[in-house]
Amino acid sequence: MLFFQDEGRFGRINNMSKCWVPPKTRAIVGQQMIREYIYTYTAVCPKTGDNFSLILPYADTICMNMFLQKLSEEYAHYRIILGMDSAGWHKSYGLKKPDNIVFFYLPPYSPELNPTEHIWDYIREKKEFNNHVFVSMDNIYDKLEIALFELYHQKEIVKSMTNFSWISKATC
Repeated sequence: MLFFQDEGRFGRINNMSKCWVPPKTRAIVGQQMIREYIYTYTAVCPKTGDNFSLILPYADTICMNMFLQKLSEEYAHYRIILGMDSAGWHKSYGLKKPDNIVFFYLPPYSPELNPTEHIWDYIREKKEFNNHVFVSMDNIYDKLEIALFELYHQKEIVKSMTNFSWISKATC
């Protein structure tokens, strides 16, 4: 199976974005600058819409090893070809490659080639992360967990966001 992997950072610094309000009214949106984050590690298969995610505290080699181990266990009966960027923890000497996963790296500075990037846009826009102030990290974790659970069961939506034409042509 061909998967693409990426990490998304979610935190208490909120993103300001356009929003709809009734005519002749002005949107009022809270803003905060609290530097607390959690990371979502996600792998998607554009062809099938399968996706696997873990919410972890850091973007580092230890968390990447945890993610790879759990991904390997979830798809134990498959050979996974995993495309990802060249982040330091993706090429670390301490990285433990599971036997059923083979890596390939996307060109540097090309996030537009990684279909997983569209998952982050979708979550931030459709699952009410933009224009929202979070009281605590627990609120972010809970909201992110619900969003990822819903995406796990919405394979058609995942396919529509991630199955780029060059991927379809390459995997036929």
